[in-house]
Amino acid sequence: MKALILVGGFGTRLRPLTLTKPKPLVEFGNKSIVLHQIEALAAAGVGHVVLAVSYRAELLQGEMKIQAEKLGIQITISQEDEPMGTAGPLAVAREILAADDEPFFVLNSDVTCNYPFRQMVEFHKAHGKEGSLVVTKVEEPSKYGVVIYDNTTGQIQRFVEKPQTFVSNKINAGMYIFSPKMLSRIPLRPTSIEKEIFPGMAEDSNLYALELDGFWMDIGQPKDFLTGMCMYLGSLRQHSPDRLYSGPGAVGNVLVDPSAKIGSNCRIGPDVVVGPGVVIDDGVCISRCTILDGSRIKSHSWLNSSIVGWRSSVGQWVRMENISVLGEDVIIQDALYINGGTILPHKNIGASVPEPRIVM
Repeated sequence: MKALILVGGFGTRLRPLTLTKPKPLVEFGNKSIVLHQIEALAAAGVGHVVLAVSYRAELLQGEMKIQAEKLGIQITISQEDEPMGTAGPLAVAREILAADDEPFFVLNSDVTCNYPFRQMVEFHKAHGKEGSLVVTKVEEPSKYGVVIYDNTTGQIQRFVEKPQTFVSNKINAGMYIFSPKMLSRIPLRPTSIEKEIFPGMAEDSNLYALELDGFWMDIGQPKDFLTGMCMYLGSLRQHSPDRLYSGPGAVGNVLVDPSAKIGSNCRIGPDVVVGPGVVIDDGVCISRCTILDGSRIKSHSWLNSSIVGWRSSVGQWVRMENISVLGEDVIIQDALYINGGTILPHKNIGASVPEPRIVM
């Protein structure tokens, strides 16, 4: 089987992290975002993954070659000369995807969940039509486009964009499985699968919905990245509790790379991911944060709801909160307050950031 992952463009919503790495290579739960998906696809029997890329393909190429060898699968980079939207990339990769009659997966690269790939194959083959999409339940459907479908058969009737009165609380979860014949619907130009392709498929009774069990989050921006991290750690607690850290100072769900060093009298958690080579000095309190590779948090600092970029340094007695994000190699001097600061790479910060703002 084959799969295409919509890696896409510049990752502007996840800046400043994507100023250093393309979004698919940013680590989420100590593993690059796209690798979570590729490993789950390989485990479900996918032998060839196509990454549809329009930006910094060369950085992905090297990393994906290593992962392809490790997993024993083929990974192809499909380079777009211009951004092709969410359907155009399928037309670009048509020859690969239509090489046989097997159905193929299409995924948005920002999605984290317990990927139900085997279930998707069974569901798709059972109804025998052109396409299946996964839907997930949300609390506030008015923020999204919702999917109206028959609860018994799963057949999709229509889509409603940001409804102001309640019609459904199920939204498109960004994971699809298609039969190759649906490719004839897609022109070789920038095209939206949601707006230009799905309505026609639904009208022809060729699109079905499968409801997702468990957590789901689009982690394409820092606030949602942290929410998704909490959900992911909760899922690890449920399914693989042995992977979580239970050393001194751990509170709740905490994931720590074995090469990280944690000092004494710390409180780490709940909901913290600590990357490789991170050093946390004595008396540090961290909750609801991701600390990326090679960073250092100096003694008695307090961090909540923040992301610390690669090889950054947070001084002593610093307080950092409210979705603060440090890019790569940022230095925060001692005894500062960072409140919702988005700090670009290689900055040396010598004054507090008392209100949310971008520091360039």
